[in-house]
Amino acid sequence: MEREIRVKLKFVGALAVLIALGAACSSTKSVNAAKGGKDLKAAPDFALQDADGKTVKLSDFKGKVVLLDFWATWCGPCKIEIPWFIEFQRKYKDRGFSVLGVSMDEGGWQVVKPFVEDFKMNYPVVIGDDATAAAFDGVDVLPTTFIIDKQGRIVAKHMGLVSKDEMEKVIEDLL
Repeated sequence: MEREIRVKLKFVGALAVLIALGAACSSTKSVNAAKGGKDLKAAPDFALQDADGKTVKLSDFKGKVVLLDFWATWCGPCKIEIPWFIEFQRKYKDRGFSVLGVSMDEGGWQVVKPFVEDFKMNYPVVIGDDATAAAFDGVDVLPTTFIIDKQGRIVAKHMGLVSKDEMEKVIEDLL
């Protein structure tokens, strides 16, 4: 009887771990569906350094639709999305669109720069920090992607891997 209980507890524990892992890896989507944009929250501005030491501010992109991607080099789902973002940058840059990558890697440019070069990322990348993540109400899951309209307001927030088609639809609707 005691052995059966231990086996059941182990099973329940394992099941709980699998559910938690599934939730962490699944694509969670939160879209601000406010009509007319009056309830949209302004994206917080930040000033971070790119690989050349140049300061990049989110406010520099006002007037464009921005896909703001919080990611890391070790993040599997991030590696899936980055080629999509490269394609979006190429496809929509002439229509008032830009991708901006915010790496959350603790290794800094020593880790990020070779990754950016290997992936041939064609959009600006900066290194973020805890303060940057906190300004966006915390970035607890990577990737976390925000889509920001031309007025600098957050229109969508995607946590985890979301389908390419879903993201592209939001971008096209804003362009």
